[in-house]
Amino acid sequence: MNLKKRNSRASAEVHTSAMNDIMFFLLLFFLIASTVTNPNVIKLMLPKSSSGQAVSKKTITVSVTQDLRYYVEKKEVPIDALKATLAGYKNIASELTIVLHVDRTVAIQDVVQIMDIAQKLNIKLVLATEPK
Repeated sequence: MNLKKRNSRASAEVHTSAMNDIMFFLLLFFLIASTVTNPNVIKLMLPKSSSGQAVSKKTITVSVTQDLRYYVEKKEVPIDALKATLAGYKNIASELTIVLHVDRTVAIQDVVQIMDIAQKLNIKLVLATEPK
């Protein structure tokens, strides 16, 4: 009778080094991709606000850069043609809201000028801010 101890079992080991490399590369890819994608093409330093705003579904964005360039929906528009451009958008959508993105270094008179145009066209206007 053979009473020897049998130690010839297969070892149950899982090698995860290859999986760690894949997870690292995926993490790196998503970090790089998230910094590259930016929905705002026009870089502005917005003023900060602690309260949020409700924005209607029919909105257009008007942006004013530091060097007083005016953009409507990311398309540059001269200030003389701004009223006509906004009137065209008003004809498309009856209840329209302008989300105004203005660099914080722009003089208030330039902001008021856009507010006057929106008031004359009977368009609601919301000033965009950054959260604190």
